[in-house]
Formats: sequence, structure tokens, C-alpha cells
Amino acid sequence: MTTILRTVADLRTEVRAWKAQGKTVGVVPTMGALHDGHLSLARRARAECDRVIVTIFVNPMQFNNPEDLKKYPRTEEADAALLRSVGVELIFAPAPEEVYPEGFSTTVSVAGVSEPLEGKMRPGHFDGVATVVTKLFGMTMADRGYFGQKDWQQLQVVQKLVRDLNLPITIVGCETIREPDGLAMSSRNVRLTDAGRRIAPVFYAAITAAAEDIRAGQSDRMAIREAAVTMRDAGFERVEYIELRDAETLLPSHDPTRPRRMLAAAWLDGVRLIDNIPV
Repeated sequence: MTTILRTVADLRTEVRAWKAQGKTVGVVPTMGALHDGHLSLARRARAECDRVIVTIFVNPMQFNNPEDLKKYPRTEEADAALLRSVGVELIFAPAPEEVYPEGFSTTVSVAGVSEPLEGKMRPGHFDGVATVVTKLFGMTMADRGYFGQKDWQQLQVVQKLVRDLNLPITIVGCETIREPDGLAMSSRNVRLTDAGRRIAPVFYAAITAAAEDIRAGQSDRMAIREAAVTMRDAGFERVEYIELRDAETLLPSHDPTRPRRMLAAAWLDGVRLIDNIPV
């Protein structure tokens, strides 16, 4: 059975009872509109922890555009059914005023790793992510937190946050779940038209080809330029960035002896898609 709780007080009562029994607790933070990518995180948490909490909270602090916040899908009933099917014990779905009560004025900011790429394109976004994640970790008292690698920069921000603040939680980064044609699963994909959905797999194919070319000795700049041209020729309206970065610091990297990541963002059908792969 899956329980849905709305208040921090009720959540902590439940978690304290689990902890008193020596149970380990995993948390999967989400904004709802769940898909198989989210469910893969819940399954991983279920396999590694005695009890699992999935949080469903559309966090207003991480939206730059109020219209995006308003349009974000809220599908709690369907989400709850999906989570029941994978054995999640508890859903925490608080109201905004439960997370940000009147007078709330504290923000968590992670310098460095949050600043380039998504941080540059969406000012303040990662402050909102860092703040709500810190709060959710404190509210749930979880031992392990599960995050997808599709949002690679977010994962690095959360890992640095936990290290810097000595938070008693282990962060687990889980592989990106893709459609059979390679498109990374995302709640935004449902906003693509049929034509856009047919074009979208070019994104993953183009950056994969660029990564292979770089590993084969082609210059980073040339490989990335070819990927961007491929995407624009396929019908993408705009390629915001394709960057080769150090996998941990997200600084520009030309050192193939260190783990590197190719990160990209592009617009299709008025929908902003992101993806990343190791190089």
C-alpha cells in the first residue's frame, strides 16, 4: 500500500517509526508527471533501501518563467498509481505553503558547478533546486537520494551540496532511461507534436556521433559544430549549447585523461530538450 502525506509533521512521524525499527530510507525527489525514467529511480531505491519515499512537488523556486510553472503538468492520481505498481511505500506531496511558509527567506546556493550551461541559461534555477533539495533531505531524513543522470549538471550540484554541507545522505546517480529510438525520457516530451517527436531522436544521435568522432581524434570544436548542423538541418529551431566539459567540475576540458561529459540543450516545437553523454 502506498500512503500519501501532505505535511512535514506527518512525514517525520512515519519516518521516525521506520528508523526506530532500523530501516534504511531512500528518497526520489520529483515534480510529478512521472514516466519510466522516474520509475527506474524508484525501483533502484526499492532494491537498495528498506523503505522508499517519492516526493511530488512542483517547486516554484526553480522556474524562471511563471508561465512554465503554470503549464507544468500535475498528474498526482496517475503518478500514485504508477508508484504503487513499483512498491513505493510513501508519497510526500506537500502544498507550496508547507515547503515555503509565510516569511520563508533562506536560499541555498552552490557556486561554481551551478554557474555555466543551465545556470547561465536559467539564472536562479539551481538556487531553487539546491534550496528545495536541502529541505526535502531534512524533511524526509533519508539515508540515500536517487537522481537521474539526464540532468547531469543538477546531479553535480546536489552532490557538491551534500559534500559541502556534510549532509548525512548518500547521493546515487542513475543511468538515463531512453526511448527505443534514443530520446531521453522527459516529462516535456509529451509537448512535442507528432512531427517533432519523429525529429527528436536526432538529438541523441548527433551528440553520440560527435562523442565518437572526438574519441577517434577529431577536434572538439569540429565535432560539436557538425552535431549542431545535423540538428538544425533535421528541424531543431535552435541549438542553445553543445559543450564538452569536465564531468565533475563542468569546467571546459581538453584533457581526455579525466572523465568528460558532452552536455547539450536545444529547442524543438517550442520545447526545450536537454541531454548529455560521457565522452
